[in-house]
Amino acid sequence: MELAFMHLKILLPFGIYTEQPQVKRIVAETKQGYFGLLPNRLDCVGALVPGIFTYETSMGEEINLAIDKGILVKAGAEVLVSVRNAIGGMELGKLHEAVRKEFLLLNEQEQEVRTVLMKLETGFIRQFQKLQRE
Repeated sequence: MELAFMHLKILLPFGIYTEQPQVKRIVAETKQGYFGLLPNRLDCVGALVPGIFTYETSMGEEINLAIDKGILVKAGAEVLVSVRNAIGGMELGKLHEAVRKEFLLLNEQEQEVRTVLMKLETGFIRQFQKLQRE
């Protein structure tokens, strides 16, 4: 059975960002690069990286969103995208800038916090081992 459209739902941690019942095509980015989805493509799963997510509606309107890390799951005509954050309603150049400022900077800060936590945990373990020996 040939499918004409996909049903796209973009989820955020706190709710639904958008739901589009008739989507012609989707373009998303993973670590391996960009890939496209058409309605009759085989089912798949992809880990998304911060970047531009594009979809085309049944009316031919192309929508661009800046998205943070997430996951895309295509099962039949259903496409679920779960991301930490999404920004839309801007021209493409501003969306690229938003990705760079908002999402990539946040990831750098997140890595710094993880490094500090790792050092704290290591110090705690050393002190705990020291107490056990005494």
